[in-house]
This record gives sequence, C-alpha cells and structure tokens, in this order.
Amino acid sequence: MKKVLYQWQEECLERWFANHGRGMVQAVTGSGKTLLALTAAERLEKQLNQELRVKIVVPTGALMRQWNQALRNFLAESGGNKRQPADIQREIGLRGAGYKASSNRKYMIYVINSARYELARQILSELRSGAAVLLIADECHRYESDQNRLIFEFLPYIQPYETRFFSLGLSATLPHGQSQSYLASVLGRKIYSYGMTKAAAMHTVCKYDIFHISLSFQHTESDEYQEITDWMGTLYRRLLQMDPFLRDMNQKELFDMLTVLAGGQNRKLAETASLYIKLSYKRRTLICLASARIACACALIERLQLSEKIIIFGERISQAEELYQLLQKQYPEKVGRCHSKIGPLANKNTLNRFRDGEIRILIACKSMDEGIDIPDAAVGIILSGTSVQRQRIQRLGRVIRKKEKKDRASLYYLHLKDTIEDRCFLPNSGEDHLFELEYLSDTREFKNPLYDRAAAKLLAEMKSKGASADKLSEARRCLRLGCIRSDWMSGYGNISNKIKSARHTEDKNYWICMKKIAELLS
Repeated sequence: MKKVLYQWQEECLERWFANHGRGMVQAVTGSGKTLLALTAAERLEKQLNQELRVKIVVPTGALMRQWNQALRNFLAESGGNKRQPADIQREIGLRGAGYKASSNRKYMIYVINSARYELARQILSELRSGAAVLLIADECHRYESDQNRLIFEFLPYIQPYETRFFSLGLSATLPHGQSQSYLASVLGRKIYSYGMTKAAAMHTVCKYDIFHISLSFQHTESDEYQEITDWMGTLYRRLLQMDPFLRDMNQKELFDMLTVLAGGQNRKLAETASLYIKLSYKRRTLICLASARIACACALIERLQLSEKIIIFGERISQAEELYQLLQKQYPEKVGRCHSKIGPLANKNTLNRFRDGEIRILIACKSMDEGIDIPDAAVGIILSGTSVQRQRIQRLGRVIRKKEKKDRASLYYLHLKDTIEDRCFLPNSGEDHLFELEYLSDTREFKNPLYDRAAAKLLAEMKSKGASADKLSEARRCLRLGCIRSDWMSGYGNISNKIKSARHTEDKNYWICMKKIAELLS
C-alpha cells in the first residue's frame, strides 16, 4: 500500500507543478523529501503521458544506496504485486562509488563525482532524442561550487527542449545570497520552505528535547585557554595598528582578510596575521578536545535506557577513537564508529549493524551530517560542536525521524562555558522542550536546577515519613536517571501508563519517582 503524503508535501507538489516543474525545496531532515521527489516524478510522468527519464544526483555513495532502496520500495508499491524486485532493479542504474551501470536506464542515480563529467552530456542527448528529463538534485546546496557546476553545463543548449526538462532541488539548509541565486538560476527558485517549527507543529517529525550541557575545563586546560586568548588579544591590537580597517569586520570577514594578509608582501603584517590564525586554530582545538567532553558523554550513556539507540557526533577522529575504546570496554560489541580513516566498506558495514540493532551506540565524525536514514535512533550526543547551522540541523534530523513505537527523541549538546563556543544549539527551532544542564567533572553528576529542587524536596519528604535506607537509595538511583531526561514532563496519563506497563520493579520505581516529581512541580 502506497504511503499517504503529508499536507506539506501535497502543498509543495502543487507549487512545483504551478512553477512548471522547476524549483528548490527546503525541508527539515526527516520530514520526507525523498518521498516528495519520487511522487513528483510519478505524477509528472502521468501528466506528460510519455516516459520520463529521471536523473538523481547525490553527494555520497551512502546516499546513493539509500536512494536506490527508497526508489525500489516506491516502484514496488506503485506497481502492485506484479512487478518482481529483479525487474524493478533493471530500471535503476547507479554511477559512482564503484558502480558503473549503463546510463540508459529509466532511473539513474549519480554520485556527484561521476555526475560532473557525464551527466550534462547524457541529459542533453536524451532531450535531443525526444525524451522528457527530470533532474533531482539532493542536498543541492553542495552543487554551487565551481567543480560541481559542471553538472549544469547542458543548460545553455536546452532552449529548444526546455518544455521537456524539469528540475527539483532538495535541501534542509539552502544557502543565502549569491550561492542561492546561482542554484535558483539552474534548478528554479525556492518554491517551498518547511522548517523545524512547522514540522514539529504538524507532527511530521518525532517530538524531541534539546539539552544544553555546560562543561568546564580542567585547571591546566583553563590556564592554557586564557594564555592563548590573552596572546591573541595582544596580536589583534597590533594588527589594528598596522591595518585599522580590520576593526569593523565580523569574525568571518576578519579571518578571510587575515588569510590574505598572511600571504602578503608586508613581512611584519604577514607574520602577525599568520600567528593570530595559528593561535585561533590552537584555541579551537583546545575547546574541541577538552577532557570533560568524553567524561560527560560516558556519564550520559550510563543514565540512558539500554534499549535506546545513540548517535554520538564528533569533529575529531582522535577524540572519536578515544571514546570508542572507552565505550567498547563498558559495552563490548555494542559500539561502532564511522570516520574517513576507516574506509567506505567498513563504514557501510558499521551503519548496517547499527540499523540492524547489532550495535546500539554509533560514533560518527561529520560523515553522517547529511542524508543517512536511521529512523529508530532516538538519542543524539553532540560531543564537540560546530558553528555551521547546516550541520546542526542535519544532526538534529538524524534523531527526529518518525518511527513506530518511538515516542520521543533527545539531543544533548555539550559546550564549554566561559569560552568562545556557542552555547545555543538551535535557536528559534521550535523545539518542544529546552533544558539547561551542567556537568560536574569532579563528581560525574549533572545539575538540572528546577528538577534538582523537586528531587531534594521529594527525598526530604520521604525521610520525614520514615522511609528506609534501601528505599531512599532506590529513590536516589531513579532521580539520578531522571535528571538528564524529560520523563517527568510527559504528562500524568502517560506516566501512569508507564507505571502500569513496567515489567521490572526498577522501571516501575523510576516512573513512580517521575510522577512524584511532576506532582511537586505542577
């Protein structure tokens, strides 16, 4: 049975057809962009009443395989039980990441590296032969660079055939300014935007919580950070004396200009600019690799349910490997990692094991920021942050995809307080719950002020009523777990159902404590 489209997808398709089958769509990760595109292709072909050749361009091999599976499922549902999987697969060709299918298939999926040098020629050839062509550019914000623009080289030559050429750009985060203008010139203007606030309100993504967890440097790390910051301040004042125009620049403009100055003819200015840039990278590395990050991640995982699948996002491979070794000792054979030094085959195998449930903790370095579909992952931990808003949205999208029996998702964003690191993960994102926590490295405990006050009051009440030492100890265990969750805010009805359905005494005790916390805070 075919999937029914969400309201936003129907509205978007209506606008796309009204724009003559051209345009870009910005929609939050996990909301159904792939289904939208495949439905557009199906409906377009029916409207044209002739065969449509569909070209899909993706940035990575993993995304190509994902689109291949989605397309096979879609065609099987469209064709009923008469079409065999082998017949469907013969209609699909893959090019790139080791695949070299003939380019004459009805549906062609290209990794961008292959598409650069052959797609333009193939599209033009098929248009000249009388075919209709739909180009689907997934993660289209990736295709405005000089190299990737090669895939659009056919555009100046299609005027005689433009009534048979159609395009659809997909992205969770379209660029701004000149980059968006270029993409609009080749794919069509932005026709629809479906952000986090709309998706949450319309329940097309899973309900979710975001936890900002502040960390502190160790004393030696703090001293080094301050020393670097002071040195950079001195250098910046020298730079302003040599080039006053730097004063009114924002951070990005400043670094772009310093990079230019570092290669300039003025030796003193070049050396000062180079040193400032070097110290800036050193400071960011110090923040990124702060020892509290790994300690906090381990403490978080200890408090999460054993049934929950967890994705940990990092920026540095060395940090990911260190955490992997620690977690492997604590959860043998239940941890995997994906990064560029492992290789594509090993990464693919790890992702498959994570999807299949063989492992439940996945550590990823940037390689999963775009397009990987793991809908049953319910917890994300941002081990080290990114200042790029696109990456933030993509990471949240990894854990908010809807799936049956998935009640809620949680994303934990670790940040160093009193540093240049941004403390806010997703401002104005429309999240259901936002919590401000602090991790104390010395005690390996978390502070959640509102919750902690209610927990202390509950324990005091239990003591005043003569609760035994064992009961108090069990209550502390339950309250310790609840500190980093939002279960106490999930409503009396839901909490009561959890108490009734609990299979184990420990689970029942936990939900009883959550109910009492909810009552104290009502």
